[in-house]
Amino acid sequence: MFVAVGLGPGDPELLTVRAVRLLREADAVFVPGDVARAIVAPYRTDATVLDFPMTDDEEYIRRCMEENADRIAPAARRGLAVFGLLGDPHFFGTASRLFAVLHERHPVIACRTVPGISAITAFASAAGIDVNGGICVSDGSVVDARLLLKVTRPRETAAGLKQEGFSECVLVERMFMEGQKIYRNEELPEKSPYFSVLFARR
Repeated sequence: MFVAVGLGPGDPELLTVRAVRLLREADAVFVPGDVARAIVAPYRTDATVLDFPMTDDEEYIRRCMEENADRIAPAARRGLAVFGLLGDPHFFGTASRLFAVLHERHPVIACRTVPGISAITAFASAAGIDVNGGICVSDGSVVDARLLLKVTRPRETAAGLKQEGFSECVLVERMFMEGQKIYRNEELPEKSPYFSVLFARR
């Protein structure tokens, strides 16, 4: 089993209880650099640092991903391998690309993620500001997706989004609570509870 665990914004005390438990239980822990190694140090001092280059050279990135996947695979086949990375694994993280390479080269290994506190929510706390309305989050690239909170009429909302050119919709009700449900595109229900999040992508 291979689990990518979000380490939060940088403070070792801002890890989730689940993240700390997995770090302690893991047969092997991997991190993408010295910053991540320092964050996990209070819980694991034997983390292996992997090379994830900050470059636009896709060929080099791919080669590093393959090398990292091959280093992780033996531990993930034997037991629990944990990959700790800053923020959240699915918010501008490297987990998805690493999962894809692992699936290609070592398809028997199951992959999971554990969310972490992202820089988006941590920023509001650090800056002491309230975010109450709609916001746009981008790394500078074209914004081709939206994340809508409190979507109580998802089918109606999705219909409006499709008129704007959005083709993919995913709804999560009661996320990480009892009764969590996930719907995609045509499966979207007419009504949803207050604790619902809708993701739309062009």
